[in-house]
Amino acid sequence: MSTLRAVQADITTLACDAIVNAANTALRGGGGVDGAIHRAAGPQLLQACRRLGGCPTGQARITPGFELPARYVIHAVGPVWRGGGHGEADLLAGCYAHALVLAAEHDVRSIAFPSISTGVYGYPLEDAARIAVATVRDAVGRYPVACTFCCFSMHDLAVYRRLLDAA
Repeated sequence: MSTLRAVQADITTLACDAIVNAANTALRGGGGVDGAIHRAAGPQLLQACRRLGGCPTGQARITPGFELPARYVIHAVGPVWRGGGHGEADLLAGCYAHALVLAAEHDVRSIAFPSISTGVYGYPLEDAARIAVATVRDAVGRYPVACTFCCFSMHDLAVYRRLLDAA
């Protein structure tokens, strides 16, 4: 049975099969959640990412979790917000959907997502959360997985919980 929930936590501390990284196209680490995941996983993560050769926006790639409690890191590349008229919604939905396909292929039964693209990429939180919840809710109906939306702030948590409770 699939479950969806939202928590406020540090995603690098969650003991689940996979955590999702809000990655950049080069998969080389950066700021925000991406940098935190790279720091917590150790230098092997960057080496593994280099071997992948990058990832297009709207897609995802998978690596081991190395020093993280999670077995895997799924690197999902969300879009930079450019006003909403440049396919951002489809790209954002795509990175969540691709992450879940990789999860299914690797027998992941528990996965945690950050709020992809809402940090430095500037995607409006309410819109991004609506897309995330709808995409994940649709995809998890196809296989059993426990999905956690891992929120940085209480405000983000309130948005995700409201959307999860609405359906």
